[in-house]
Amino acid sequence: MSHAFMHRLGMRWARLGLLGSLVVALAGCERPPMDSQQLGYRGTGTVEINNPRLQQVTLAANQVPEALPPAPSDGPKASAVYQNVQVLGDLSAAEFTRLMAAITQWVSPEQGCSYCHAGGNFAADDLYTKLVARRMLQMTMHINSSWKSHVAETGVTCYTCHRGQPVPQYLWYEQPAPKQGGAMGWRNAQNTPAAAVGLTSLPYDPFKTYFLDKEPIRVQSVKALPSGDDRALRPVESLQHTESNYALMMHFAGSLGVNCTYCHNSQNFSSWSGSRPQRVTAWHGIQMLRDLNLSYFDPLKPTYPAADLGPLGDAPKANCATCHQGLYKPLAGVSMLKAHPELAAAAAAK
Repeated sequence: MSHAFMHRLGMRWARLGLLGSLVVALAGCERPPMDSQQLGYRGTGTVEINNPRLQQVTLAANQVPEALPPAPSDGPKASAVYQNVQVLGDLSAAEFTRLMAAITQWVSPEQGCSYCHAGGNFAADDLYTKLVARRMLQMTMHINSSWKSHVAETGVTCYTCHRGQPVPQYLWYEQPAPKQGGAMGWRNAQNTPAAAVGLTSLPYDPFKTYFLDKEPIRVQSVKALPSGDDRALRPVESLQHTESNYALMMHFAGSLGVNCTYCHNSQNFSSWSGSRPQRVTAWHGIQMLRDLNLSYFDPLKPTYPAADLGPLGDAPKANCATCHQGLYKPLAGVSMLKAHPELAAAAAAK
């Protein structure tokens, strides 16, 4: 073979190798077609970018099960027919039975009633799962009656989070600090790729800071170099606090399947006047999550067995993904509450 032929052959293999490298490099990128939608006045930074192929997959995973036939509201009350009915005892026995059948379908379709009820004695509180379920039922009613600022009239049911699983797929626990030293040196509570923050080097656990504690969510200070008694302003001093905010925003975007511009105008991210109405709804959602985690999830710690607690011994808690699961409206905005208005009533505190 001639030298020229070998040179051309080598060049071809080199081009093929380069093409292969590009294929590998782009394997993690989204392939077209992509859709864009202007959400505000033209010229403003409010354009939503979506991949319809991926949207179809997400929508297919967010289908609503068929509702059970309605039950008559007349007849004896559930509290008069069944023992130890601490919630929803004012429903008719038929309505109560229908709701219990629906909850079984929503939460434990494979395990059945025995997931919460012990050995034929439905009145007993022997299983911790029943105690948790009772409290979660009260929480569901609390959301639907007290947090319309976030859930509006669509509301939530047990299925919104559980999707046919005894334990919702998306819950969070407090995470131990990453190990220090080694090649990474001091990690500064970050530089640990975590799915919750898009596998970035941002702080790996923004949830405790904002969904349990009540740290302010902002990245711009309203005062130059705050110090002294400016305790409310101190958190915005540090670059790490700013990065924690960004980590939380990435969680929002991933949980809802949206861009930053779903809520913000990119011309001025901090301006409320230029933001979309969805930003107000999101703000109420943050307040709601703090309420739920502090009032319902976290206090259940003594109820759970040790195996169900997190690595630091805390109870499972909720974040945006718990309900949204990839859509900006859980279950594509379909209201299951219309078929179960009993879950819209205010729950008695216990």
